[in-house]
Amino acid sequence: MKRIVIVLVVLVGLLVGADFAAATFAEHTVSQKAREQLGLSQDPAVEIHGFPFATQALSGEYDHISISANGVRVQQLQDVSVRANLHDVTAPISDLTSGNVDNIEIGRVAGEITLKASDIARVPPLTNIEDLRIEPSSKAYVLHGEGVGEEREAQVEQDSDDSTAGVRLSGKADIAGERIEIFAFAMIELDGTTIRITPHRLQFGNDQETTVVPDEVQQALLPNFEADINAGDMPFTVTPTAIRVDSGSLTLHGEAKNVSFARVTGAFGG
Repeated sequence: MKRIVIVLVVLVGLLVGADFAAATFAEHTVSQKAREQLGLSQDPAVEIHGFPFATQALSGEYDHISISANGVRVQQLQDVSVRANLHDVTAPISDLTSGNVDNIEIGRVAGEITLKASDIARVPPLTNIEDLRIEPSSKAYVLHGEGVGEEREAQVEQDSDDSTAGVRLSGKADIAGERIEIFAFAMIELDGTTIRITPHRLQFGNDQETTVVPDEVQQALLPNFEADINAGDMPFTVTPTAIRVDSGSLTLHGEAKNVSFARVTGAFGG
């Protein structure tokens, strides 16, 4: 009985190892093809979810495949992160092993592009702001300010299907020969894959204490926070429909259905 148990354990180990090796090979193949199809400079990270891989490979149907790439360059942006989650993928094992993507069909794609604050700071005129920082803010606070109470109390959970959002931009700027900490409260809006930042009001100070900027000074300084940012194309030609503000970043999100892998070209904008 002891020998039988040992043999079974060894067999299970071999099967798991073989399954893992097969999955790794398939992921590598998809990664290489994704690099070609999406116009990337390096192979993206690919993960085929679900275990065992062999049952998915034999059926040619995969519940979830994720593809991600960091450090993608888009015009003046140099560190864009892109992620695509492919669901209900049909890919015959013979095509995967041969590298043929003509018959790979995707039932649903969820794509995301994330821009970091350090990268957004490269876009004029935001280059005038030193140590640019990004934090979420409620639309009510952006538009109405002190009338709705403290900003943190006014923050609301953003709708995942919303194409506009409130944002707080902060950093240091030269004002009358002095380097002063400044907060800009702005609305961001999607226009295709362009993020439009429209500032509404400014405050001087820091996280502990702020002062409302006089109207005449605001009119002179607000243009320093007004910008259009081209985020590049979404993965798998997905149309962005929502934008999310996180601490230190902006993320575009969109979904598409019934996408053919073979018809995707240059979708990452890399």
